[in-house]
Amino acid sequence: MHLGALPYAMKHLGLSAPVYATEPVFRLGLLTMYDYFLSRWQVADFDLFTLDDIDAAFQNVVRLKYSQNHLLNDKGEGIVIAPHVSGHLLGGTVWKITKDGEDVVYAVDFNHRKERHLNGTALGSFVRPAVLITDAYNALNNQVYKRQQDQDFIDSMVKVLASGGSVLLPVDTAGRVLELLLIMEQYWAQRHLVYPIYFLTNVSTSTVDYVKSFLEWMSDSISKSFEHTRDNAFLLRYVSLIINKEELEKLGDAPKVVLASMASLEVGFSHDIFVEMANEAKNLVLFTEKGQFGTLARMLQVDPPPKAVKVTMGKRIPLVGDELKAYEEEQERIKKEELLKASLSKDEELKASHGSNAKASDPMVVDASSSRKSSNAGSHVGGNVDILIDGFVPSTTSFAPMFPFFENTADWDDFGEVINPDDYMMKQDEMDNNMMLGAGDGMDGKLDEGSARLLLDSAPSKVISNEMTVQVKCSLAYMDFEGRSDGRSVKSVIAHVAPLKLVLVHGSAEATEHLKMHCAKNSDLHVYAPQIEETIDVTSDLCAYKVQLSEKLMSNVISKKLGEHEIAWVDAEVGKVDEKLNLLPPSSTPSAHKSVLVGDLKLADFKQFLANKGLQVEFAGGALRCGEYITVRKIGDSNQKGSTGSQQIVIEGPLCEDYYKIRELLYSQFFLL
Repeated sequence: MHLGALPYAMKHLGLSAPVYATEPVFRLGLLTMYDYFLSRWQVADFDLFTLDDIDAAFQNVVRLKYSQNHLLNDKGEGIVIAPHVSGHLLGGTVWKITKDGEDVVYAVDFNHRKERHLNGTALGSFVRPAVLITDAYNALNNQVYKRQQDQDFIDSMVKVLASGGSVLLPVDTAGRVLELLLIMEQYWAQRHLVYPIYFLTNVSTSTVDYVKSFLEWMSDSISKSFEHTRDNAFLLRYVSLIINKEELEKLGDAPKVVLASMASLEVGFSHDIFVEMANEAKNLVLFTEKGQFGTLARMLQVDPPPKAVKVTMGKRIPLVGDELKAYEEEQERIKKEELLKASLSKDEELKASHGSNAKASDPMVVDASSSRKSSNAGSHVGGNVDILIDGFVPSTTSFAPMFPFFENTADWDDFGEVINPDDYMMKQDEMDNNMMLGAGDGMDGKLDEGSARLLLDSAPSKVISNEMTVQVKCSLAYMDFEGRSDGRSVKSVIAHVAPLKLVLVHGSAEATEHLKMHCAKNSDLHVYAPQIEETIDVTSDLCAYKVQLSEKLMSNVISKKLGEHEIAWVDAEVGKVDEKLNLLPPSSTPSAHKSVLVGDLKLADFKQFLANKGLQVEFAGGALRCGEYITVRKIGDSNQKGSTGSQQIVIEGPLCEDYYKIRELLYSQFFLL
């Protein structure tokens, strides 16, 4: 599910099902949603969801580690899911879903290339899954070499900076921007550049603080560097983290690089800075990802300047004067109406309770079960003494007013008052809430100061906005730093994984059709390319059934130890017991089965074994030459995919004493059933 849809779905659809993600996706996704909400809230009366909705949605996230098998419950019983490295984002995953021994691999947005802060995808480690679901997003694109791309990226910015201009990079909050930060850190250090770089979001400091603690989720080079030198790659030396525009305003028109959210240019700091920079031809707006359809970023990429565009500038300000007075009066009126409704509702409840409860008809009767018992309860009937105002005649529609008095006493021992430790223990859910950057506590000091003041103080405010026309004279450029495998690599990965069935999603019609035709032409797998909201059936052609081993059968089975496992040959019949399939003892005596050799022989180990037996042995042409006449070799593809490998061990040579001796030694390396 897209992060932006999560709080909306939780709020409006009443979703409570768990969402599975890694720890970096959970933490950085939470910050991304905070930044998105604040960027919208600052310029409009945004009510699609609130910060509380974001917190509630993310409380349903179950955090998993890479390669961790997680067994689903309830409706998902029997299904095992496991996240693996996608190489696209920090903590990003491809999912392996296993049911009845068959694997479904969901791999959308993966990157095979190793980057500065990420390893390449683990998709290549999967072999022959039943279904592979992947995307055709980049099927028509072929990327240049990464080193050349990085140099072009830096050169394009330095050229603008050297001529007195500034560079704006509209970026995401905590995704691909991490790779851009490391690229700029590296080249600024190598070229001794002094132009300031700013990373500007509502949560930039929190983002980098979290990222510093996620080194184990990053590339091997970053992890090893930290282990050996304690050098954290995200201790940024050339990038300044800011959460408001004040520092940028101090620089004026001085050359600088600003990485600002949001990438769409619709709202957020990137929107405001774009408006300020757009009318200067010396400036550059550098896009590192394709803009989403219908956004200002996409419009500028498709139809580059010079041109005029209409933008809406909005700002949230506190209410003052007559507006504040009118707002307070309206809130007071609403509050009184709510109190009146609550009072009427309470009277109705009391009347109903008074009519149905016989004890309540007598105002002198006190319900001892609802009162708190004091320590000297044995000396008072009911446990408490209640005082009634003498001479007061209660209303027939309500309880008599009672003024209970409870004597607060505590238990004492030889050391003083007895303390209950549970009263001072923080509950787990409270600890989790404190760890999460909630709207009330954790966000203070980590947001734009003006936004935090308006948001956290809950002062009455309003949004003022106006439309204006901006003459876009600055330069625009696009370089692909989205971190997805290109078409050539996607085709290679699909051929390597060799799924039985392939499902293509998330791509243009042209890209999807191109990849579909390529796979159909170069392999015999079934390829599906469903349209939006189209349902397809990719059920396996194999039938899998769950059967139980009956106690009667297992009591007669003799198991033999093989490494960490026990194996046995079983002859049985399938039958039903309590409507469940069971393996039962055969009704008649089964025929003798052929001998089965179980094990996995490595020729290198067998060579050492024969040498220890005093035989002359050596490798020759990929086979094991034993003595003068006998050769032992493996036949079959050692890289064959699937669980039904076809490797065989063959002994070649004349029938002589060495032949039988080597065969006997070979058999001894296997387990006979």
